[in-house]
Amino acid sequence: MIILLTVAIAPSLALFSYFYLRDQFAAEPSKLLFQCFIYGAVLTFPILFIQYVFEFEGVFDQLFNQRVLFPSILEEFFKWLVLIIAVYRHVDFEDPYDGILYGASVSLGFATVENVLFLMEFGLETAFIRAFLPVSSHALFGVVMGYYLGRAKFTKGSNGTIWLAFAFVSSLSLHLIYNSILYINTSWSYGVIPFMLFLWWFGLRKVKQAHQLSLTHYHNNSSMLP
Repeated sequence: MIILLTVAIAPSLALFSYFYLRDQFAAEPSKLLFQCFIYGAVLTFPILFIQYVFEFEGVFDQLFNQRVLFPSILEEFFKWLVLIIAVYRHVDFEDPYDGILYGASVSLGFATVENVLFLMEFGLETAFIRAFLPVSSHALFGVVMGYYLGRAKFTKGSNGTIWLAFAFVSSLSLHLIYNSILYINTSWSYGVIPFMLFLWWFGLRKVKQAHQLSLTHYHNNSSMLP
């Protein structure tokens, strides 16, 4: 059991450590980051319960809606909602790159619990592919969501609301594409590997852009000091 938990949690810790260590501006309060991780972990259970109820009641006529559309919307909406409620107005949300950390933390909390439950059911044989696909994809969805959340937080005027909506739409779009590829392809390797390479490129690009936005943010703030 200990080995299974270690294998299930390790990918999330490795990914979060990578994004955390790239923060060059300020050490984030571990309490808030830990809370975000816990929020994401707790989200797993109501999300899985809602999916189970909808499937049991036969709500969806089409399998695509059940396996692709609904899970993508449900998971990304709840993660986005948690970030809006618990993080967006928080005093420790200090620069645009913080959005990357908080978005990744919530997503990895969800992915970790989901991974533990999956490995408990199907065994350690699937650990590697789970680390490469669901865990890293959730982390990168969170990075993209967090990037636009950071833009919304530190953009003045009505454009902030637009970026806030785009935080949800962007992560949802990526999640829909990911789930659609897994649903359509009989051999997952043909479609999902190229998409994962793109997702890593896109996510790391957002990390770099968030760094630049944070540099500009601190530069502008320091120039305003007497």
